[in-house]
Amino acid sequence: MFTGLVHSTGEVSAMRDGRLTVATALGAELADGDSVAVNGVCLTATDVSAEGFAADVMEETLRRSSLGALRPGSAVNLELALRASDRLGGHVVQGHVDGLARVRDVREEGFARVVTFEAGPALLRYVVEKGSIAVDGVSLTVSELEDDAFAVSLIPETRERTTLGRVQPGDEVNLEVDVLAKYVERLIAARVP
Repeated sequence: MFTGLVHSTGEVSAMRDGRLTVATALGAELADGDSVAVNGVCLTATDVSAEGFAADVMEETLRRSSLGALRPGSAVNLELALRASDRLGGHVVQGHVDGLARVRDVREEGFARVVTFEAGPALLRYVVEKGSIAVDGVSLTVSELEDDAFAVSLIPETRERTTLGRVQPGDEVNLEVDVLAKYVERLIAARVP
């Protein structure tokens, strides 16, 4: 489990035949078999060293996420798995990407940057204004909601610490909706004839 509070960014060294290699100083904090979120996707670290780690990426993950588009030099958001003693500063993030969204618009608003993402109805039905959403693994609050899109406001800290400070219109990002909304929907559907 994760919180959506990115520890650092890393750089893709290689992505071929379902094998992702990431250069990062966080390798010093990992062991083989540890979970690590890469752009919000929970992967199992292997071949861990102080310089980084590798991970195998299944076809299902490549279909559902943006990891297949990564190339050497791509920057990625990284988060280590939550320890039981850690603060839950973001929200409950599983690292199970629900789908993709596309950046529609980026605009400045005071010291914040507002980013609007287009997504399909299958994902947007779980999104509520002022609710939580994970975008490329970053826990964010939905600031605006439309029929076909939602927006988030990025503070300077988020823009500097994560890859979201560099997104441009047309970029694809991974989305993980709030898991609680999915459970509530399923429970209600089971009770309604």
